[in-house]
Amino acid sequence: MQIDNISRVRNFGRSVAVEIGALEDSFLDRGRPLGAARVLNAIGLGYQNLSELRTILKLDTGLLSRLLRSLEAEGLIETNPNPADKRSRVTRLTEAGEKEFGIYEQLSNERAANILERHKDARRLLDAMDIVTVALSRENIVFEEMDYTSDLATKCLNAFAAELSKRLKVEFDLKKSGDPGLSQMKQPLGTFVVARLGDFPVGCVGVKGNGGALAEIKRMWIAPAARGLGLAHQLMTSAEKAACALGIKTLRLDTNSTLFEAISLYRKMGWTEIDRFNDDPYPDVFFEKHL
Repeated sequence: MQIDNISRVRNFGRSVAVEIGALEDSFLDRGRPLGAARVLNAIGLGYQNLSELRTILKLDTGLLSRLLRSLEAEGLIETNPNPADKRSRVTRLTEAGEKEFGIYEQLSNERAANILERHKDARRLLDAMDIVTVALSRENIVFEEMDYTSDLATKCLNAFAAELSKRLKVEFDLKKSGDPGLSQMKQPLGTFVVARLGDFPVGCVGVKGNGGALAEIKRMWIAPAARGLGLAHQLMTSAEKAACALGIKTLRLDTNSTLFEAISLYRKMGWTEIDRFNDDPYPDVFFEKHL
């Protein structure tokens, strides 16, 4: 590894540490350091199981316990045995904790807005931040089956359509592309899988079924910030496993020859090129795989 690259990473780390207030005794002037504020924030975001908190915040048991005790002493959280599993504990915000969480959210939003105002190309800055976020937190990416019309699924599908419009140099219309009905990508006929990092969707894939042995892969997409990490392979594998569980024996998919990365992936995963099987105006390459 070139020393130049190491220096750039370290410079980045120093800048971020100063900017986010990691060196402040009182983070955002609320009377407690960044560590305690981050624990309070994570609890407010729904990470209430102590094992989840340790994982998401990458804290050892001793440090997490000290931070929790400091928040309990302030009357901001309550920690109790997990009613679903007496071997574990869960914590929640008190009324005072909810209020403090809201204040932190407002102040943090204001700080974030201030950072964006300093760069003339906010989109470029945000794209760079997304790449760093995914690279540092890739082990926290969750693959989850969800409703095709859910908020996260809709974000994925809108991004999918926008990218195809750009790559194909046409106005890509999901309806013209044989947009499946909800029931076709919902068990027991099919499924829709979203890869997410918290509430940030980083990929999706659907299995469009009709109750028979043949189904289609639809809406395969990976966020630009998450490419090169093997997520496409993981999503396709999850789709194939879900199809097998539904009794599907053969999968088909269509794509466009300009999407060379996708075509390369399908071939590496054992898909075979076949003749056109639909009248969709966008694809020009067609594949099939026997499970």
